[in-house]
Amino acid sequence: MRTNIRRSAMTVVAAGLLIGSGFAASAGECFVKAGQGTAGTLDGAKFQVDEVLLQSTDWGAWAEWMASGKTSGYDFGKRQYKCKEGGLGYECTGQAKICKK
Repeated sequence: MRTNIRRSAMTVVAAGLLIGSGFAASAGECFVKAGQGTAGTLDGAKFQVDEVLLQSTDWGAWAEWMASGKTSGYDFGKRQYKCKEGGLGYECTGQAKICKK
């Protein structure tokens, strides 16, 4: 079980890196990011998606969001999720429009 959790976590991080490697965005620039997450709860899987979206955008924005729930350098738009039961509980894919402030 622990191996599966570790493998899933590595998959989520790898997916974030592959879906959209972080790059320096210019102010006012917007882009759509997509990601995948797996967790024991539906909310946890959505949280994993949000993490991947931010990690693939800007690791600093992800760290700020984890610490404070805010992304001061980006407008983190409404997320759209598609979720199903499976894996460790729930698997979700999602996307969001993210704009540099």
